[in-house]
Amino acid sequence: MVVVYGVEDKKTIPNYMKYVIGGTAGMMGTCIVQPLDLVKTRMQISGASGKREFKNSFDCIAKVFKAEGILAFYNGLSAGLMRQATYTTARMGFYQMEVEAYRNKLDHAPPVYASMGMGILAGAFGAMFGNPAEVSLIRMMADRSVPEAQRRNYKNVIDAFIRITKEEGLFALWRGCMPTVGRAMVVNMVQLASYSQLKGYFHQYINEGFLLHLAASMMSGLLTTIASMPLDMAKTRIQNQKVIDGKGEYRGTLDVLYKVTRNEGFFSMWKGFTPYLCRLGPHTVFAFVFLEQLNKAYYKFVLGQSSYGPGI
Repeated sequence: MVVVYGVEDKKTIPNYMKYVIGGTAGMMGTCIVQPLDLVKTRMQISGASGKREFKNSFDCIAKVFKAEGILAFYNGLSAGLMRQATYTTARMGFYQMEVEAYRNKLDHAPPVYASMGMGILAGAFGAMFGNPAEVSLIRMMADRSVPEAQRRNYKNVIDAFIRITKEEGLFALWRGCMPTVGRAMVVNMVQLASYSQLKGYFHQYINEGFLLHLAASMMSGLLTTIASMPLDMAKTRIQNQKVIDGKGEYRGTLDVLYKVTRNEGFFSMWKGFTPYLCRLGPHTVFAFVFLEQLNKAYYKFVLGQSSYGPGI
């Protein structure tokens, strides 16, 4: 919620605009970090067949650039934008509504446990809507890493939706939904709650504004990366797996984590950590900074108010 201080008749952003602003902020961030998301995905699927393709993230970048060209780093961008238009729109809008309702009812900012609970609900809500785009995104980014005969060759995210539904059934769009929801609950519990709490803590030393948003979002990005990486690994492996005769390679999240740990080592659950941090960290920063600035702009240019409160 955004509270305007010193104004008796307080105007607030309509609920539908909270969703629009949240999704727009996420899409803007995705345009910047999409290449790092591709590297993270390629790193995570490397080793699934027993063959380790890349020594590290920089080796992955070099090999993708050499073999596929610079535009390959934006493979799946349409799916990435669709994911933000669904998942981030839903989670950011829902979380802002939760925070606003809490502040209106209790007249103070939510404590950490309340922020974590609201983040969990927002993550689950957003993940259910975003899973079809998530499946398409993973497949499109992974496509060029397999032999040509095995490639799916989706033209764009809409083509992916149509072909997945036609070839595998409608519910294939929600393949890996449980690990996606589990990951989203962890991500949003840590990301949204830590951002809100860190912003409140740093506000003792930094005035409301860009620097405060930057500091809180950078720390939030690091904590979120560490906590969510194993679940992101499981989600990626499940969504990219081939299903033969109705049977997939993995039975679920725990099966992925067990097999990865057994076959590739415990720390393989954090494989692709560098690009994931470089992707999730900046995306967290950009998404929150854009969100705060878009909220501020809405208050100034639409509601005609020059001041606004603490944001989310």
